[in-house]
Amino acid sequence: MKSKTMKKSIVLLAAGLLLSLSVLAAPAPWYKWKSKLNSEVWCTQTSPGDGWVLSSGPYKDANCKIDGRPGK
Repeated sequence: MKSKTMKKSIVLLAAGLLLSLSVLAAPAPWYKWKSKLNSEVWCTQTSPGDGWVLSSGPYKDANCKIDGRPGK
């Protein structure tokens, strides 16, 4: 009976630790990407593809106007 209680306690502890770590996570930053083809500029969190180069960043907002990383 004790081993069942011990296993349940360990599972609850592990779940609590995982949840507490997720609270510390911040959103991904935004970057300006420039097209190699036509110099168009996009603001995205990840690269749009091979035909794009990182132009500037990181930014806190989706309009790429506020410098910095989200959560800081």
